[in-house]
Order: sequence, then structure tokens, then C-alpha cells
Amino acid sequence: MKQTTISKKVELTGIGLHKGKPVKLILEPLEDDMGIIFYRKDLGVSIPLNPNFVVNTKMATVLGKDDATISTIEHLMSAVFSYGIDNLRITIDADEIPIMDGSSISFCMLLDEAGIKKLSKNKKFMKIKKEVTVKDGDKYVKLKPSNSLKFNFEIFFDHPVIKNQKFSFDFTKKGFIKDIAKARTFGFLHEVQYLRSIGLALGGSLDNAIVLDDRKILNSEGLRFNDEFVRHKILDAIGDMSLLGYAFMGEYESYAGSHHLNHLLTLELLKDKDNYEVIEVKTKEQEVYAFEKAFA
Repeated sequence: MKQTTISKKVELTGIGLHKGKPVKLILEPLEDDMGIIFYRKDLGVSIPLNPNFVVNTKMATVLGKDDATISTIEHLMSAVFSYGIDNLRITIDADEIPIMDGSSISFCMLLDEAGIKKLSKNKKFMKIKKEVTVKDGDKYVKLKPSNSLKFNFEIFFDHPVIKNQKFSFDFTKKGFIKDIAKARTFGFLHEVQYLRSIGLALGGSLDNAIVLDDRKILNSEGLRFNDEFVRHKILDAIGDMSLLGYAFMGEYESYAGSHHLNHLLTLELLKDKDNYEVIEVKTKEQEVYAFEKAFA
């Protein structure tokens, strides 16, 4: 199984969630072992996809370097991870990835347009060898060893529409497109009003988020899934785990997790090399078969 990039340059323009201004996004192929690199064209600054460059996780995962930041990378990276892309240049001309419809499906469509190109060197993946957990009160995120890639998430919101939701996702690329990629981000009306009062969420609307008041959903079309909220949490988690730098084999589990806890989890895993092993996909062991099946 070889490393991959995209077959051709593709681009789109969308609105940034917080500034409410148009952002041009360009995806371009890169060669073997170059990884995922973000580029702020307006500032001339490159930022590699790496947890050490995460500068903010309050409302999204934000990368930063030399006074340049790139916000809300998780929806795009969820699609890039799920398509098994190892090497890619992501160029934008502002400080946030376009929000599109609040899910990953527009980025999946863009990657379908670009196509996937195999490169010459063998692909590598990360095998989780020890359980690693990060907690904040009753909230937690963890990674643990497994011969497959699985995401388990549970949430609870004291709201009549959400309440308690659980979802277990046995990862495959096809399953991601069908069951996860269309799940939209969500927020509460009082939060949106506050954010706008401080100059944020200026691009937010019912076209790019599920918005709830105290009793109901305000979007006229309703939900795409009955449990769309927890499915979006898995979408976010996949994007956040992409910062490990490799696709991985292991089981992710969370109760009420967040971008912040996901970031701490990547740091905790990577600080001890006994926690994981990077495996080159060139043998036909059981774990390699499982990896190849997941990303077929």
C-alpha cells in the first residue's frame, strides 16, 4: 500500500465562520514524505499539520506560526484523513478554513473531484500500543489498542432535542461518507448572539450550522440524522486525531470530549514512544490487512 496525494489541483471559495468573509481554499499535490502542509498565501507562512503548532482549541482547532493562524481545520482534516491522503498542500488567503455547510461533505466532494494519486513510497500508519487517557472532571478522551479503527462517542446536553446520545463508528472511508461526513456543527442561539456581540460567528447562519433555542431546532429542514449531534462530535474527533501525523489503528473513546481534550490526547500519546509504533505498510500481517480494508 503506497502513500497518496491528490491527482490535480482543486479549489473552492466559501465563507469563514467567524469573520464572515469569503475565503479561497486551494488543495495541491505533494510528493512522498512531505505530509500535510497549510499555507497562508496572504502572509507567506507555511504551517505543518502537527500538534505542536496548535495555538487555540476554544471553539475550533487552530494552528499558528509566526503571527499567522489558521482556524477551524477539523472539518477539512476529517475528510483528508478519511480519504487516506498522506501528502497535501492546503492554501488559504485568510485565517480560517471555509465553513461550507458546517460538515465535511463539501470537502469530500472536492477530494472526489481531485482524485487520489498513489506515490512511490510505502504508506505508514500508527499502531496504538498502550491506553492513553485525558480527563477533565467527568469528561474524558482516550485511545486504546485495537486491531481496527473505531470511534465511540457519548454526549449529554440538557436540551430536549439532544439529551443523551451515543454512537459507535467502525471506521471505513465509505462509512465516513455515508454516516459521518454530512453531520453538521451545532450551537445554541444564545451562544451565537454572544459571539456576534464580540465580533465572532459573523459568518454563521442556518445554512452552515444546526442552531437551537431553548426548546427546538431553528433549521426548517430539520436534522440529517436523528443523532446528528454526536455524529458531528465523531467528525470533529477524526479531524483532531489527524494531527497525529498518520492514520492510526486503535480505538478512540470519549464522553463529552472537546477540541481541547483531543489536543491534549495527541500530546499525551506522542510524548512517550512506548505508547505507539509506526508501521510501514509492506507486509501482509493481520493488522495491515485491517488497515488496508479501512482505507480502501
